[in-house]
Amino acid sequence: MKIQSWTRRGVLQSAGVGVAALFGQAGFALQAEQDWGGLKIGVASYTFRKKSVPEIISAMKRLGLKYVSIKEMHLPLKSTAEQRKEVASQFRAAGITPASCGVVYLKNEPAELRNAFEYARDAGMATIVCAPDLPALPALNDLVKEFDLRLAIHNHGPGDNRYPTPDDVMRAVERLDPRIGVCIDIGHTLRAGADPAVAVKSCRERLYDLHIKDVTMAAAQGSNVEGGRGVLDLGAVFDALLEIRYAHVASFEYEKDADDPLPGLAESVGYCHGLVRRSKFRR
Repeated sequence: MKIQSWTRRGVLQSAGVGVAALFGQAGFALQAEQDWGGLKIGVASYTFRKKSVPEIISAMKRLGLKYVSIKEMHLPLKSTAEQRKEVASQFRAAGITPASCGVVYLKNEPAELRNAFEYARDAGMATIVCAPDLPALPALNDLVKEFDLRLAIHNHGPGDNRYPTPDDVMRAVERLDPRIGVCIDIGHTLRAGADPAVAVKSCRERLYDLHIKDVTMAAAQGSNVEGGRGVLDLGAVFDALLEIRYAHVASFEYEKDADDPLPGLAESVGYCHGLVRRSKFRR
């Protein structure tokens, strides 16, 4: 796999943010409106799995990110329509769009499948990022037609015996409604031995969500690390997203440092912003 060609210092300088700020010191704030070359960049709320919705909103405003993928600990699947609308409204009031939910694990149970679609509909989220049992796919095919929502099946790497890579997802859905596609987790993709940038291009017609992260090695043992500190060629991934004019949301999913994710997430955001500013495909 290709290793990052830019120095971390050079990329961070391109991002237009102070190094001290990236490491979460007191005065940290990124510009509220950043130029991501036309990409919609957000956060998977799983990053803040030990934090409240107001804390997520505060952190996202400091990072200047305007899209969120909501995980169940911040909005339970077993909730009322009013509760779903209320949580979504908190984000919207702060200028943050709830773009998707998940990852939602779906068994082949009709009531459970329908509830997931009602959940996304009630909160006004256009995409369900999910990991469905294979026997559930025919029922899901009917539900995307009924609700006119997208499904983005998330690949989970070497330990996933259904969808380890994005190509495995594409093979599973190729004969289904085109609203059923893939959420590429670029870290898990690399850990499974596939090239994330190549996957972005090969899945472009059904790429409806993407999780941004870096990993320590291109192997099953690889773990999440701050963007630019691992082995994943994030520059190539952003080049691919910009080249195909990716129109959906790409969310940072920073799984490290659950108790205090903001400094590492901020470093990752700043590093990737620098990559986008240097990309030849930037609009």
